[in-house]
Amino acid sequence: MTKKIFKSIVLAAGGVLCASFVIIMGCLYEYFTNVQSRQLESELSLAAAAVEESGQTYLEGLKPEQYRLTWVDQNGDVLYDTQSDGKTMENHGDREEIQEAMRNGVGKSVRYSTTLLEKTIYYAQKLKDGSVLRISVSGVTVWFLVLGMLQPVLVVMTGALILSGILAGRLSRHIMEPLNNLDLEKPLENDTYEEIAPLLNRIHKQHQQIAMQLSELQQKNDEFAQITQGMTEGLVLLNEKNRIVSINPAALKLFSAQPSCIDKDFLTIERSHDLSGAIQDALLNGHSEITMERNGKEYQLHVNRIESGGTVIGSVLLAFDITETANAERNRREFTANVSHELKTPLQSIMGSAELMENGLVKAEDMPRFVGHIRTEAQRLVTLIEDIIRLSRLDEGSEMPFEDVDLYEAAKETVAELQTAAAAENIKVTVSGERVCVRAVRQLVGEILFNLCDNAIKYNKKGGTVEIITGREENMAVISVKDSGIGIPPEYQARVFERFYRVDKSRSKESGGTGLGLSIVKHAVQYLHGSIDLRSTPGEGTVIRVWFRL
Repeated sequence: MTKKIFKSIVLAAGGVLCASFVIIMGCLYEYFTNVQSRQLESELSLAAAAVEESGQTYLEGLKPEQYRLTWVDQNGDVLYDTQSDGKTMENHGDREEIQEAMRNGVGKSVRYSTTLLEKTIYYAQKLKDGSVLRISVSGVTVWFLVLGMLQPVLVVMTGALILSGILAGRLSRHIMEPLNNLDLEKPLENDTYEEIAPLLNRIHKQHQQIAMQLSELQQKNDEFAQITQGMTEGLVLLNEKNRIVSINPAALKLFSAQPSCIDKDFLTIERSHDLSGAIQDALLNGHSEITMERNGKEYQLHVNRIESGGTVIGSVLLAFDITETANAERNRREFTANVSHELKTPLQSIMGSAELMENGLVKAEDMPRFVGHIRTEAQRLVTLIEDIIRLSRLDEGSEMPFEDVDLYEAAKETVAELQTAAAAENIKVTVSGERVCVRAVRQLVGEILFNLCDNAIKYNKKGGTVEIITGREENMAVISVKDSGIGIPPEYQARVFERFYRVDKSRSKESGGTGLGLSIVKHAVQYLHGSIDLRSTPGEGTVIRVWFRL
């Protein structure tokens, strides 16, 4: 703006100077030309009167330096010329001023030089005898005058332009200073030109609209951020160039990325060919899905195309952790297969014994043994079904009554219940510690103690020991079951709580175990919001500790 004002003022000053120069030069030139013409007319009138009276004698007595007199007869022949020999001069009958004088009594013409820098003015007057007297004078044209005045004019114009430039600079700065000092954040508080008041009012209204829109946008952005920040699902927004527009913490963790990845190509944080193909497929077809494993977990990724006004502007990627669902499905299939196998084995044994008895292939003295075998397998089947029912109830999270349970008393009851089985294996079971009451389900606490002690007896050595200790650790109640049994190898310790998993299958079969005892313990502890820990050394024994909140 300052430059435009400066240029405008300087150009205006230059234009005024040039126009003034042209006007002045034109007026001066016109004035002096008119003065010269009147003088020539006067001189010609006097000379004509003298020639009519004295003839050539008058002309011969003249010695004019500034003008020239030429006397021409009626035929155009030169009778006399003050500067040349008339006899040698060509006929002047075709000259414009001569012809005009012969017709009208007076004539005038102007002829320029080839350079246009000089001109000659001619005036002619017809005498009484029909001859014509012509006077002429040479003068400069306006162009010659301009060239002659060019240097001083340029000096004056240069000085004037410099002065106008200085004044224009100061004036433009003075004009622009109030505009440069405008506070556009508070447009109505400015004290400046009245002419821009409508503009400031409009800016103020626009500020109000922008502030309102920004507030609404910020509110929506905050809502979106709060929603996405708390999502357990990974969320990534990509633009049409596959650059990251937004990514929530769950997605950052999934793809091992940093928050600085915003506005970077998605390939910089994830180079999976399958995922890139899914994104491209979603952009073309609108939706795609893939599954992938990452950090020991399984995820299902949904990619959807984002459109606005019929134009594709990007895509959104949602990652769902389906590890539990996938594991549950695998466990269900494994559980179904294991249950089928575990139920089938005793049933086949029962059916085999029953068929032999039915067909009379069993001797009378062997009948009690076969009947005992059928009863044993049936009991095993009942135990298995009961364990499966317990696990189902725990899986379903069925409501069970909570009450105050004394862990020390519950341990004593369990020892009494297993005393016969322990005596059969010559194993000593003891209870020690202090009385600790917890808010729990009495039946589940009993099943936890029963299964832990039952396992400790079954997988112990002849003449071994089992210790049950109850007590407190900080704000937790603790049950510890320690045996002097065969122990569990390190590579199997992480799997002993799986359903139907047995470290020593032959020994489990001999002891009549179902493979669900420790799995029931694990699910019961989870139902009671407790935790469990196993430590075992092969050949030395196992210690399993269970914590409950007081």
